[in-house]
Amino acid sequence: MSRSWSRSLHACVGAATALAALAALTACGGGADAPAEGTAEHPVTVTFWAWTKGSQEVVDAFNASHDTIKVKFEEIPSGGNGGYPKIANAVKAGIAPDLLSIEYPMLSQFVSQGALQDLSSYLTDDIKKKFLPQTIRLTTLGGRNWAVPFDASPQVFYYRKDFFEKHHLTPPRTWDEFRTTAARVRKAAPDTRIASFFPDDPTFFQAMAWQAGARWFTTDTAEDAWRVNTTDPATLRTATYWQGLIDDDLVDTSSSFSPEWTSGLKQGTLVGYLGASWSAGVLAGIVPEEKGKWAAAPVPSWDAAHPASGMIQGSTFAVSDNSRKKAAAVEFALWMATSEAGIEARIGASTSTALPASPAMVPVARDAVDTSFFGGQDLYGLYLRAGRSIKPDWTWGPSTGATNSALGDRLREAVGGDSTLSHAVRTAQDATVADLKKRGLNVEDAS
Repeated sequence: MSRSWSRSLHACVGAATALAALAALTACGGGADAPAEGTAEHPVTVTFWAWTKGSQEVVDAFNASHDTIKVKFEEIPSGGNGGYPKIANAVKAGIAPDLLSIEYPMLSQFVSQGALQDLSSYLTDDIKKKFLPQTIRLTTLGGRNWAVPFDASPQVFYYRKDFFEKHHLTPPRTWDEFRTTAARVRKAAPDTRIASFFPDDPTFFQAMAWQAGARWFTTDTAEDAWRVNTTDPATLRTATYWQGLIDDDLVDTSSSFSPEWTSGLKQGTLVGYLGASWSAGVLAGIVPEEKGKWAAAPVPSWDAAHPASGMIQGSTFAVSDNSRKKAAAVEFALWMATSEAGIEARIGASTSTALPASPAMVPVARDAVDTSFFGGQDLYGLYLRAGRSIKPDWTWGPSTGATNSALGDRLREAVGGDSTLSHAVRTAQDATVADLKKRGLNVEDAS
């Protein structure tokens, strides 16, 4: 694809409104795709960029078992460490690879920029039935499918089982019980806290708001606009709750994965971790000496009768706008997400404990992952239940960077006593609306 064609596409998208922009992507585009498969002598070569551990091994497994499609892999920095700017620049220059690893929160932003191709014709109803409905919804924008879900990352509460048993505590089922248990933990061991609030990680707070029923972005407006509201009742309820825990010194406020946070885990002064399905492998890697002392439970809910979860990150595979090998790229993506060989290769090389987006792959993951750190607990049974409880109405907007930057700055201030979480989400609202307007998108401030 020429650079001038790419620039014209971006101009076409930038002038459109929210849903119209998504529909305009295919109307503005053009160009013929290569065949889905080649021959053993002349296979179709798909280029693939990702940063997740195990990607090279997955590619090797695919290439060893396929003759008519071959994959050429390049490892790039993680999205937050430069991967996303690298992808965006490559698309603008017309040199992006065929297939990209894109996390759910960033998908809408790349779609709105005209960086990805519509995959709707390949994700038929039969294909979509292979995935958790929530992951399909998160990859559907403007009624079109933009990515193949790879994993899901519902919230999970990990806790020191030995500490809880010693002090006759049970994993809290509700947030009211969580606060009560947090107070009992501090009373039993004054220097110990039940879990952390991460002031450096906006996705932690977002997942909590999501679980509570927040909807920061919607597009069902008469004006065909992005409706933004990061200060809805569910979000403010979440902000008020966590502000109370912080003010009363009932939770740790170390930055995520910082030396202070890690030290708390190792010294036993931090006896819980509000993480995601992928967090089990991370935790086992940080404190391997605590093998057998940890367990996992559902994340507390606002209503015990209706367990719910948000998500913390999670990844998809999307085809770049530059690609002319869409069919082959999608075939490889589906193989990674829905084949036993693909899941086994990923887990074997990375010790990942992420929940597969395809429930049929859960038994494969269960058999491949060593859960002895958690006493042999059936983590994947817990993860699948949590995945099915993910609130389905959350939509990521096209301004994730601006939202997270503004929110992250104010979260630190709230923890330090110079502001509040309620003010943080108000600031995120203003920054998000301003960013969308700056980029020429139609926006409705619903705060």
